[in-house]
Amino acid sequence: MNFYDLFLKPYETYTNFQICLEATAAIFGLLSVYFSIRKNIWVYPTGIVSTALYVYILFTFGLLGDMMINFYYTVMSVYGWILWAKSSEDHVHVKVFWTTKKEWFISGILFVLSLILVIAVYFYKPFIDNKFSMDQVNLGLDHLDWANWLDVLTTAIFLVGMWLMAKRRIENWIFWIIGDLICVPMMLHKGLGITSVQYLVFTAMAVVGYMEWKKNLTTVSSAS
Repeated sequence: MNFYDLFLKPYETYTNFQICLEATAAIFGLLSVYFSIRKNIWVYPTGIVSTALYVYILFTFGLLGDMMINFYYTVMSVYGWILWAKSSEDHVHVKVFWTTKKEWFISGILFVLSLILVIAVYFYKPFIDNKFSMDQVNLGLDHLDWANWLDVLTTAIFLVGMWLMAKRRIENWIFWIIGDLICVPMMLHKGLGITSVQYLVFTAMAVVGYMEWKKNLTTVSSAS
């Protein structure tokens, strides 16, 4: 399969509006990660624009788990914005920390709860797709393909990553790196080539973000 088949052919059936919508969401997503690397509070307003657009986009492509996580991102961005604003001395930049044992425990709970919730949503997806009618509907998970199962996994990974980022914990980048890598083939499979490239760039930016946050914490610790 060549570059055209992977990235361009799916867009032959898209409207100009759909293409512009995905491109806009991707651009604001990249801006959000850039501001996150800089520990800049603008990570949240730019992120809200991106995630709100992706809620609509992913719903139309049937990626319910990823749609839910983007809705969660939107809500958590408001929460994170408030936390970062309170923790910032200059109302722009914040300090970062390592994750505590208690927060790792909470992260584990969030991960498991997310898996259960998204699997439940997919279980009832035939009912949802049938306009909430049980007429000739068979509930179950047989309709899921490998991309849907990856969607379940990445939803849980990103949920924990978003929570740790709101708490300004360095390890949030590890979750973004893993989740972004998984999303590259998943989005290609769903015909979202622009978004697939975005996640590839996200992976590289997340590696840089981890190193920058870790370096910043080391520098601050040494200075104190």
